[in-house]
Amino acid sequence: MPGCPSFWLLFLGQARKSDAREGAQPKRKLTATIGVTLGLLLLTSHAHAFDLDQLSAQLAKPAVVRGSLIQEKHLRALPMPLTSRGQFVLSRDLGLLWQLQSPLEQDYRIDSQGIAKRTPDGWQQQPGQDVAAQQSRLFLAVLKGDHSGLARDFELQLSGSSDAWQLSLTPHSLLLKQIFERIQIEGGALVKRIELRETQGDKTVLRLPDSQPGDALSEQERRDFAD
Repeated sequence: MPGCPSFWLLFLGQARKSDAREGAQPKRKLTATIGVTLGLLLLTSHAHAFDLDQLSAQLAKPAVVRGSLIQEKHLRALPMPLTSRGQFVLSRDLGLLWQLQSPLEQDYRIDSQGIAKRTPDGWQQQPGQDVAAQQSRLFLAVLKGDHSGLARDFELQLSGSSDAWQLSLTPHSLLLKQIFERIQIEGGALVKRIELRETQGDKTVLRLPDSQPGDALSEQERRDFAD
């Protein structure tokens, strides 16, 4: 808490002056003063703490979140990142629609079953579903702030406040240790930025600059999740 040391010294100095003037039971008064001050400091610190349960509740409030996305893939072999842009729709109950618009147009659906790609014949599940399902569950847990799901595979460290927080994920499962060095998530009311650092030195940065909460899916969005 900024300013606490100065406040503590000032309070303690005033208590000593008061005891010297009164000359009655100085040790008892000083002990009581210290006890009250520590109690106030602890209560204030607890009141301002922002923990993982509060973060999860904050991110789970909107039934739907929509916005634009900018995804940058930084590869060691390339001087400039590969950049994709598009839109996304996150449903608290159904999953994620990932709609890339440049450099290529392609739609993906991510849910508990894995990753599906939109084709002329409809949505087609992508191969390697065991790995895809695990990755999709991880991604959805990140966007939704499901810390109980994330804690199974990562050590979580949260800092900041409800308006500006940072969540660092360090993998402790053997499989994810082989893929990720660390995942860093930043946000406020909603997730704003995700950075995935891979063990071989590449990284992916995902920015969601203008996300907006919503109450319900559109008719088209409901069809996309239902197909």
